[in-house]
Amino acid sequence: MGRRNKRPRGIMRLPLFLLIWSIASLAMWIPALHALILNDHPTSQAFLYTGILGLFLVALMGLSLGNRVPRYGMPGQLLSLLATFVVLPLFLAIPVQDALGNTSFLNAYFDMVSAVTTTGADIYQDPGRLPPSVHLWRAMVAWMGGLLMWISASAVLAPLSLGGFEVTARGEPGGGSAMPMHMAETDPKRRLVIVAWTLAPVYGGLTLVLWLLLMMTGAQPLAGLSHAMSVLATSGISAVGGTENATSGIGGEMVMFLFMFFALSRLTFSNDTVTVGSGRLDKDPEFRTGLLIVVAMPLLLFLRHWLASFEVSGPDDAVQVLRSLWGAFFTVLSFLSTTGFESADWDTTRQWSGLQTPGMILLGLSVIGGGVATTAGGVKLLRVFALYLNGMREMERLVHPSSISGEGGGNKRLQKNGAFVAWVFFMLFALSLALISIALSAVGSDFEQSLILAIATLSTTGPLVELAGNAPIVLTTLTPVAKLILCFAMVLGRLETLAIIALLSPNLWRS
Repeated sequence: MGRRNKRPRGIMRLPLFLLIWSIASLAMWIPALHALILNDHPTSQAFLYTGILGLFLVALMGLSLGNRVPRYGMPGQLLSLLATFVVLPLFLAIPVQDALGNTSFLNAYFDMVSAVTTTGADIYQDPGRLPPSVHLWRAMVAWMGGLLMWISASAVLAPLSLGGFEVTARGEPGGGSAMPMHMAETDPKRRLVIVAWTLAPVYGGLTLVLWLLLMMTGAQPLAGLSHAMSVLATSGISAVGGTENATSGIGGEMVMFLFMFFALSRLTFSNDTVTVGSGRLDKDPEFRTGLLIVVAMPLLLFLRHWLASFEVSGPDDAVQVLRSLWGAFFTVLSFLSTTGFESADWDTTRQWSGLQTPGMILLGLSVIGGGVATTAGGVKLLRVFALYLNGMREMERLVHPSSISGEGGGNKRLQKNGAFVAWVFFMLFALSLALISIALSAVGSDFEQSLILAIATLSTTGPLVELAGNAPIVLTTLTPVAKLILCFAMVLGRLETLAIIALLSPNLWRS
């Protein structure tokens, strides 16, 4: 027993950022082995040598610490997350640039920031330009970034009442919250290990099941694996340029559609963050709100298109109608979960009635986003639900000024000031959107491009860059300053504004 306890302590003394760096270095050997099997020796050497270099640097830093164990609590963990999204991509981009050879380091860095934040903004729009092993690496980085958000949501953000938990927690944002009894008195690093040990097998198992199901529907192994990883991480990264180019067809889309529901609520895979209210999925306001949007929005689009089609050319055949409806269902859920995959039948949805569905719908869905403590980005469904309850309450007061609000079954998870905190975050999100748009306009982008790029990065829905506008935005044509602004926006959208503000708060570090 003594030896078993001693070994974890030796590893656990390293800062969280170094642990993440070492995992990323080991992960580089997977695409190195993949490239070796494909006889792509330059790509294999790029990943192998970079992985060895990363482990060597981590070992040097670990030895330099000696017996000095860095002692920091939640602020240090949060700072490690920020370093993972900002500093680590500098290392992750080395094999990408080396393997491609004809790209700048800034483009490679942008691509890795886009991947690790699960944004999926594709700066290399031609899939044929990248070797298969680089496609695998991009999907893996996004997948690991999604797993990091699963783990950090419960182990880092929830104790600090950040990342959406400020709406449900009893404490103020950055000031801590009520936690389950078995986690409340646990050391921060030990809590991180417990959560990782619990959730990593679930995350990996779901990805493996989805990959196998996609290959059963006809997907190629690499394309199926990249799509499986991207759906669980909501990154939208594809080795073949999107689901419309995949060989899995509508069967593959149906399988991915089912797994996208994991991004609507954390209760779909864990109840470790539930402190008050019911832990049942059918009672979860996030899942019910997301389900309402997924059902109502396609039906509204379908009704609008059906009326226009009936006036123009009369009703079409049933197959075309069903394909149009399916394209709307898949694409709406994909962008609500901030995955960003476009259905192969989305063009049928737009062309069936002779009208073009505006990209503003996709932008709005991405801004709403998925569930709290999931891999999805955006404002989050729980905050939207809190604002909805507050609006309903205000309308009731117009009719019954002396009414007293009750403890309804749908709002037990929300704290008394939950709507106020949600409104503050929404205003911060809108302010960030305005500032990023202005900054992009100042460096050469027009209004439409600036708005699409700002929403795509802040909501971590990179495929909006290609689908939301009248024409795809070519990211390689942007200025270096614009690319750096987008990198900042992706990190801000992934970690959220309140977390950045909390890092700047002296009260948090004093605690």
